Amino acid sequence: MAGFDPALDKEIWSESVSVADNMNLKVSVMSYNDGMAKLQISRERMNKDGQPGWAKLGRMTLDEVNAVMPLMEKAKEHLSPSQ
Repeated sequence: MAGFDPALDKEIWSESVSVADNMNLKVSVMSYNDGMAKLQISRERMNKDGQPGWAKLGRMTLDEVNAVMPLMEKAKEHLSPSQ
């Protein structure tokens, strides 16, 4: 089995929301190798140099959940039911 190939990973839709001074949450719809579109939520933190870095999403606060829920609703327009 071949490993993950980033060239085959396609972003169909995405939107970010700021949840702290140096942190955004990004909701995206991704498709790998033209497969089924799937929802992804990522945490983006700015480092001391102002460059973005990705961190494991992990647990979310209520404020973070409230911030991403509207984006998840928008993302549903780009998803298809499972077959």
